Order: sequence, then structure tokens, then C-alpha cells
Amino acid sequence: MEFQLTKSQKGIQKAAREFAKGEFDKDLALEMEKQQTFPEEIRQKAADLGFLGMHWSEAYEGGGLGMLENVLAAEEFCKKDSSIGIALMLSCFASECLLHYGSDDLKKEFLPRVAIGETVSGAAFFEPGQGYDLTALETTAIRDDDLWVINGRKSGVINGGAAGFYSVLCKVEPQGPGILLVEANQDGLAVVEAQDKLGMRMVPTTDLDLQDVRVPASHLMGKPGKGLSQVQALGDQNRILVAALATGTARGAFARALDYVKQREQFGKKIGKFQVTQHKLAEMALAIEQAALMTYRAAWQFDARIKDQAGIAMAKLSACRAALEVSSEAIQLLGGYGYMTEYEVERCYRDAKALTLFEDNPMGLKDLVATGVMGRIR
Repeated sequence: MEFQLTKSQKGIQKAAREFAKGEFDKDLALEMEKQQTFPEEIRQKAADLGFLGMHWSEAYEGGGLGMLENVLAAEEFCKKDSSIGIALMLSCFASECLLHYGSDDLKKEFLPRVAIGETVSGAAFFEPGQGYDLTALETTAIRDDDLWVINGRKSGVINGGAAGFYSVLCKVEPQGPGILLVEANQDGLAVVEAQDKLGMRMVPTTDLDLQDVRVPASHLMGKPGKGLSQVQALGDQNRILVAALATGTARGAFARALDYVKQREQFGKKIGKFQVTQHKLAEMALAIEQAALMTYRAAWQFDARIKDQAGIAMAKLSACRAALEVSSEAIQLLGGYGYMTEYEVERCYRDAKALTLFEDNPMGLKDLVATGVMGRIR
């Protein structure tokens, strides 16, 4: 395995770092995070520079690159600002449903809109009171000539209210679970109960109410009855991205803590010179590098089409754990300042906590790891 990034990958990493440095304004981030909104001009500039849909085909205005390049950009964005970085990279959320399972006509119609920053995509997979159980579907889609008629309610909808279209998981009667592309302006679709959250506050999360929503038959992505496996395959890809977002968040918290201990004095001595502080920083750096290596490996395997669901789950577990622990330790190192929004590490912690629950919780991920480790028990 090659542990050296290519010249092109280093260039993408540098470009992402410079973009974040120039565009991610701290005061704007604090205000947007407070208001739970996202600065659209940043998303448009990112799209203009090719940071959205980097790993999509150029035929759909994507960058024609790999998951590893996408990971490198996501990490740099979140290192500079976790909230903006997360919102920016999740503006394409669930578009991969369309990329992998949609018809050519559907891809050509909708994917370029996301890549060029014209719109945002959203995911409506879960249902109220069902947690992560995708099998407990009550939303239905019934065929009526050349249309699907959808009825039901979805919860935890990522980019709810902001998306131009949604990937909606429902029972496609009579075959079983399927995913339908539903445009946000469809009659009968209503965004309800925008949720106030601890972290990831720039990413709107809502419920969707669908009452006799009619979409063309061609908006079915993939085969009816295969919806669950499609969402699960998408989950593997998203977990790699979340691992990158978490690794970047950890790097950002670490950088802020490191800068602080180099400046702050106690008892006439920079606190960075105390051994206990140095050991804390060493543990933080260790956790980050472990997370980064596992995330890069998962992305590399994805690009090489090596299926390793357990390895992907390990990467997300490791990265989210690192983000949570490193940002928590950063708060401790900053002392009272660590609780202040101005110093940002408390926001890193809140975003890190949200990422641990996003795309499956730790228990579900451990189940995937255990399955990979144990294999099939006869």
C-alpha cells in the first residue's frame, strides 16, 4: 500500500485548505450556527471551484475524482470550521442514490444542479418513532398509470426544507422497499417540525409529510424491493465521508488547543511546557492519526472497489471517537475559555457528538465490525 499522497491529491488538499482559509469567516460561522442557517455564497463558490460532487462522473458536472480526494477536502474544511465544513459536504447528501441507481435521464436532469451549486439534495429514509430501523416502513408508494402516489411521514430528513429534491424510501406496492426521487415543489409535500439541535446546526433536519404526492414512474431509482440494500450501500459511502468530517473536526480542535497552550502562562510558565499538558497533546495527536489512517484506508479501498464494511465501520468509530475525545480535551486545556463560543472548541465538541450519531450509532457500527471479525457462525 502506498502511504504517500500523489501530487494531484496534495494539490486538492492545499486548494481545500486555502479555500477554507479565505472563505470560512469565524464571525459569520458563529452567527450562522446560532441562526441554524448556511451561507449560500460559500456553497456557490465551492461549487464553482469543483468541491461539490468531486467523485462523480464529469458527465454530470462532477470532478471525476475518487472518494479519497473527497475525504481530503472534507477534512480540510472541518479543520478550519466544523460547522461550515459539515454543511458544505452534506449539501450533496443522498445524491449518490441517484448516481448509482437512477436512470441516465434522471441523472442528467438532477445531478448537475447539485454539482454546480444550483440546489441541495436531501434524504428521507427514516420514520417517526422507528429510530434506525429501516425495515419499519409505513410510507407507501402505489402505482397509478404512469405515476407513483406517495403517502406517509418521514423524520430526521437531512437538508429538509433546503433541498431541491429528496431521495424517499418507501414501500413500493406490491414489490417492497424502493427509493423515489421527489422534487421539493411537489403538491402534497410539506416540511414540518424543523428541529433545534445540539450540533450540526447548519444542516437543517426536519420531518416531511407526504399526502398524495404524485411523481413520475421514471423517478423510481433502481428496482422495487431493493430499496433497503440500496440505502445500506449508500450508508457505507456516507460513513467514509462522516469519518473524514470527524477527523477534520478533531484536527481543528487540536490546532486550537495547541495554539492556546503555546500562548497561555500559569505560574510564570507556558502551560505547554508542563509534562501533563504535553502528554495530553500526545494522546490527542495519536487518536487523530489513527483515525486519519483508517479513514484514508477506507476511502482507498472504496476507490479500489474492495468491499470492507467492517473496515468502514471501524473508520467511522475511530474518527468519531477521536473527534469527541480530542474536542473534549481541548475544552479542558482551554479551561473556562473552552466553554465560550468565541474559542470554537465547544462547537467542535457539539458537532463531534452529532457525527457519532449520524449514519448509524456506535452500537450499530460495532455490530458491523463484529460480523466482519467473526464471520458467519454455523
